[in-house]
Amino acid sequence: MRLTGIAAIVAAGAAFIPSARAQSSGPSAQQIIQALKPTGSVSATTRGIVPLAPGSTPPAPATQAKPTAMHMGGAKAASATQGGMPSINLNIDFALGSAQLTPRARTELDRLGRALTDQSLAAYHFKLVGHTDTTGSAATNLALSNARAKAVADYLRTKFDIAPARLAAYGVGEKDLLVPTGPNTPSRANRRVQVINAGT
Repeated sequence: MRLTGIAAIVAAGAAFIPSARAQSSGPSAQQIIQALKPTGSVSATTRGIVPLAPGSTPPAPATQAKPTAMHMGGAKAASATQGGMPSINLNIDFALGSAQLTPRARTELDRLGRALTDQSLAAYHFKLVGHTDTTGSAATNLALSNARAKAVADYLRTKFDIAPARLAAYGVGEKDLLVPTGPNTPSRANRRVQVINAGT
């Protein structure tokens, strides 16, 4: 009788662990949709996503806004606008020093794929910008960030049948750190893929 009680507790604990992991792995598809959806009035003179106040004139080209960290689904993600374009930062896990997607990365990308194919975002094009931390040389990091951004785009195109023209993938290496660090400093926050709504 006592053994049965212990077995029940162990089973209940095992059932809870995946649930806790799922909550802490990153933003949900719905949270990604909300971060990437344009808000406010839309200017007809832009690519269709720069919000304008009623009666205002289109703004001059803006410089990149630094993303601010926010908690989504128990995990840190960053959401911001870049030149007026909605964007979100996702920490996508890759095998060390490579562009090979891990199982955790695929789970994260499945949520992104569901978001990008949702009716509210289906008309938009997106930039997938790969970023690295400062570990290694700048040239190596640039090549790695390019390969990782392309791996993300390939996965989304293949699994979710997203038209190639909707996704532009490229890397910037360690050029635009989310968290400023010195050289050769590992930082998970800086190893990210930024998804930017590029308009219709």
